Amino acid sequence: MKQEAKLLLGLGLFFALLGIVYWVWSGENGGGIMIVAGGTLGFLPGSYYWWWSKRMPTRPEDDPNATRESGAGHVDAFPGTSIFPFVLGMGAFFTVLSLVFGMWLLVPGIGLVLWAAFGGTAESRRGGTH
Repeated sequence: MKQEAKLLLGLGLFFALLGIVYWVWSGENGGGIMIVAGGTLGFLPGSYYWWWSKRMPTRPEDDPNATRESGAGHVDAFPGTSIFPFVLGMGAFFTVLSLVFGMWLLVPGIGLVLWAAFGGTAESRRGGTH
């Protein structure tokens, strides 16, 4: 997690400094504030990853002397094909279409989203062979 934290904190720092320079140089409030706010999109997950990296054991990705074999772990059961990602996509599609064509499309859209959420959860709970 340390590598991801360093990357995100570096991006946040870069965009925060860039936003401040842009704000001072151009005198435009809107663009400078938006770039600085974009820097917080790097600081928020970066600081969260940094916080967790202090509390977790070192992963093979963070060890400079790690080998390819040290990152290999137990391969668990993978789910088979599922219809629920398609159902979720169609539910989101109908929900967005309700903004254009009328609220009557919201009912089947929410129904499909709920069906996909419950069906996908139930399908993933079955698991595989251990």
